[in-house]
Amino acid sequence: MMGQGLKPVPYAKAGNIVAIRGLGQHILKSATLSSTLNSWPFSSMVFQVAPTLKVAIEPSDPADMGALMKGLRLLNRADPFVEVTVSARGEHVLAAAGEVHLERCVKDLKERFAKVALEVSPPLVSYKETIEGDITTNPLENLKLFFGGNSEYVEKTTQNGRCVVRVHVFKLPTPLTKLLDESSELLGDIIGGKSGQALKSLETSRGSIVEDENPIEALKKRMMDAIESEFSSSDTESEKLRTFWKDLFKRIWALGPRQVGPNILFTPDSGKSVEASVLIKGSPYVSDKLGFCNIDNNNNNGLNESSDETLLREEAESLESSVLSGFQVATSAGPLCDEPMWGLAFIVEAFVSPPPTDDNSSTTTATHHHHHPEQYGVFTGQVMTAVKEACRTAVLQRKPRLVEAMYFCELNTPTEYLGSMYAVLARRRARVLKEEMQEGSPLFTVHAYVPVAESFGFPDELRRWTSGAASALLVLSHWETLLEDPFFVPRTEEEIEEHGDGSSMLQNTSRKLIDAVRRRKGLPVEEKVVQHATKQRTLARKV
Repeated sequence: MMGQGLKPVPYAKAGNIVAIRGLGQHILKSATLSSTLNSWPFSSMVFQVAPTLKVAIEPSDPADMGALMKGLRLLNRADPFVEVTVSARGEHVLAAAGEVHLERCVKDLKERFAKVALEVSPPLVSYKETIEGDITTNPLENLKLFFGGNSEYVEKTTQNGRCVVRVHVFKLPTPLTKLLDESSELLGDIIGGKSGQALKSLETSRGSIVEDENPIEALKKRMMDAIESEFSSSDTESEKLRTFWKDLFKRIWALGPRQVGPNILFTPDSGKSVEASVLIKGSPYVSDKLGFCNIDNNNNNGLNESSDETLLREEAESLESSVLSGFQVATSAGPLCDEPMWGLAFIVEAFVSPPPTDDNSSTTTATHHHHHPEQYGVFTGQVMTAVKEACRTAVLQRKPRLVEAMYFCELNTPTEYLGSMYAVLARRRARVLKEEMQEGSPLFTVHAYVPVAESFGFPDELRRWTSGAASALLVLSHWETLLEDPFFVPRTEEEIEEHGDGSSMLQNTSRKLIDAVRRRKGLPVEEKVVQHATKQRTLARKV
């Protein structure tokens, strides 16, 4: 309330700004007050962008943690745009719109809400992990090879040797990945089991569908359109691909991470088998929710089975949740720097074998071992760990790549400062899209993509190098894969001639970003502590 003062009044007429006490415990960001329950609530404030600048905040004195948490709650209520969360590592993360907004939020925390000294971390930048895509060269043949089980796979075995896990991985088409990423809220509502009418009202209010359109059918159509837009080939080839992907969409077991991410777990081919083992088949749960298929609950597999085979099959069915949990954990923390995976499809084939039996042992001994916990821990946990490690290893073997967020940047600058502006863009790893001169003015308009990691301090540097003549507008655009191999080692003659044996080669950008994230998260980093041992002398020779 920025007025001259507060005046207590019994009532207020329309057009006045009023302050009401006692509602702080009931309202977070916005609310509708009414004297009757039959009143429709006003819609909450809608913003065109989401807060992207995130920092971790902690008090300088650990004893002030209570005051900081109280101050963060007050700031969260006072500012409609700020977001306050707690990360998986226990850090209090403050998300703001930009550097100026963040500066103001930290100042309010120090002086008004928390009133304690604070330590603010460097900006936290989110990345994602994926693999190099090779599916577009001959997409249909590659897909048939992959789903036929003839592609490369990673095999892991549980510690007790009872479960063998094989994981296949390939990269999803980029349009489909973006669609799954953008439709995460709708997918969460569908998988969560909301009714069709509630879904329609939600999506109509979000503006993603028209009023008369079924949201599930609209999502199915957009998924097929995303597949077709990726592969531009002959009509016969396109029709075969469409049919193949339509069959694949009937096998979606789960999405990840957090059940709604841009990664897909497909059910394995039920025809595969290993001697004396049972395959954990899974069920196309997500396909059923999306209307691609109906789950058949009639299971006639155990009609001609012995009691031991029936027990083993029941145990395999009970381990489905462990396979799902391993997939979710793996996709939420990739092998490069524990960042979420992006645009990957997995097939997990887990074969469960019966426990080993000793013929010389008596029935009493067998019963005794059956009732005692296993030597290597709970079997479900072993399966989950094996699935997680197999998924991460499979990604490492398929040329992993880092994915970073990109800003769309629109710059306006006079002609004489065009060179200085391009120098700033080059230092920030920006990619210029186009430049055009505005008619009737001496200004140039330049469009470029700037990585989010390089955008901090970008407007200030731009103004400094152009004497305040240039201005920049940054809008979050998309996710883009870094083409550099973080584990690049010269192998061919040309590469060895250019880079040498690799011992003196500088780290590429991808590896630098990965190491920076790993240091921030406390993960091990491969680096030389001593660079030049002969030059680092600690004892002085005094004559």
